[in-house]
Amino acid sequence: MDKLVIQGGRVLNGELRISGAKNAALPILAATLLPDEPVTIRNVPHLHDVTTMIELLGCMGVELTVDEKLSIEVNANSITEFAAPYELVKTMRASILVLGPMLARFGKAHVSFPGGCAIGSRPVDLHLRGLEAMGATIHVEGGYINASVEGRLKGARILMEIVTVGGTENILMAATLADGQTIIENAAREPEVVDLAQFLIAMGAKITGHGTDTIIIDGVERLHSCTYDVMPDRIEAGTYLVAAAATRGKIKLRDACPQYLEAVLQKLQEAGAIITSGADWIELDMEGRRPVAVSLKTSPYPGFPTDMQAQFTAMNAIADGTSLVTETIFENRLIQTHEMNRMGANISIEGNTAIIVGQEHIQGAPVMASDLRASASLVIAGLVAQGETHIHRIYHIDRGYETIEEKLLLLGADIRRLPD
Repeated sequence: MDKLVIQGGRVLNGELRISGAKNAALPILAATLLPDEPVTIRNVPHLHDVTTMIELLGCMGVELTVDEKLSIEVNANSITEFAAPYELVKTMRASILVLGPMLARFGKAHVSFPGGCAIGSRPVDLHLRGLEAMGATIHVEGGYINASVEGRLKGARILMEIVTVGGTENILMAATLADGQTIIENAAREPEVVDLAQFLIAMGAKITGHGTDTIIIDGVERLHSCTYDVMPDRIEAGTYLVAAAATRGKIKLRDACPQYLEAVLQKLQEAGAIITSGADWIELDMEGRRPVAVSLKTSPYPGFPTDMQAQFTAMNAIADGTSLVTETIFENRLIQTHEMNRMGANISIEGNTAIIVGQEHIQGAPVMASDLRASASLVIAGLVAQGETHIHRIYHIDRGYETIEEKLLLLGADIRRLPD
């Protein structure tokens, strides 16, 4: 197991290329189970979760060819196993996304309940209810979901009780090969859901309404081959923008989509950042100024993303003023604040709101990451702290950030990965 060691106090300055989006690549890889011809996925990020998904597909007998640029050719015609075992699923919640495609294409699936970050309750019952509405028979036994269907799944009108990205994606994939029309109401609108829909359309699916709260899918009998580029990672882009803002720096991101980051860019402007952007680039310049504290409340897209809350909490810890950060999506997403307080931050929790009194300085300290985005927030805290910060349990960060220490080194950070 490794740790990150950061010597704080360096101003970040420079250019970075943003990697492909983890939260788009994972459902797209799951969707490669649907076509009866090989497909090629490009711009796939080199992350632990992606490796786990590739291992999962491989253990099912799927043929995968990965080149040096991590473009992946997938042929699901060779599948021999219809099970997603606990040993692989326990580390990654997105593994549940193979359920819908396996049912739709092969009529059966045996999938362990998933794991992933410990950031609160994320039940999969909405996935299961949606598939049952489409004619699937589902039994839960011994920690596994056993699902089957006679013939093809049937189109249905499915109302999601709460907005769920994974649930929307699972039903969307299953519906592409269903008999008839499926309508998903109260669907997730996240850009990663749109990217998945665009991939399915590239394979011949008939989908409209993606990006709105009502998605309409007219099932087809088969999907065909295609080559598809995964969208850039908006959360990685947002994380580096916040890191630059917290250190009073200047950064330009290439292969970044400003239209998917409007809520984040607005808050960074409130914090005092000068933002300029084009179709595929974003530039932030603090002009040497300390950020101003910004209050925010997380909500489903297009609101402020829960996956950016921890990073802004870290910036607010050293910002000028007092801020309120309210987390409405996951109940345990403020736990990283206890580690920041060990570094001298002044953060108190009331219910699902963090009250942050910005400090002129915080101090380096040994801290422990609790989940993926909390890891990123502790990196930002370490970058602005005086002295040395040791971040332990960084296997979390490798699930969602491609070579984070190498990218920060390019920006002038003093950061090392060492054995823990």
